[in-house]
Amino acid sequence: MKSYLAKPGEIERTWYVVDATDKVLGKLAVTVSNILRGRNKPTYTPHVDTGDFVIIINADKVALTGKKEEQKTYMFYSGWMGNEKYITVEDMRIKKPAFIIEHAVKGMLPKNRLARQMLKKLKIFSGPEHTHEAQQPVSLSL
Repeated sequence: MKSYLAKPGEIERTWYVVDATDKVLGKLAVTVSNILRGRNKPTYTPHVDTGDFVIIINADKVALTGKKEEQKTYMFYSGWMGNEKYITVEDMRIKKPAFIIEHAVKGMLPKNRLARQMLKKLKIFSGPEHTHEAQQPVSLSL
């Protein structure tokens, strides 16, 4: 009996929509990253992008546990001496709420070209509206 290996042309992708309101960031990121990789399918193949598309709405209402809202920081470095910038989650939620979820999901994907391709299938919106109604996404409850 041979193992089944999916080929890129045989993959059927579905669209999921996830409401991030009051969902814990880590649990949401794990579920979304598994769907992007295709780990929820029986045809999962590690070296082929078998995952589905995920739309996340209400990204600005995602929950963090403990004191992460005030204490967790994101570091940005331009490469110039003295140009390290630290931004808390509180400030990032105001400026770019989609970055919080994207950063968490990106950290749970493998670090290679395939993961960068998988991350393109993640669509994040800070409000309750999204622009992918034509794809008829299936609602996913976590």
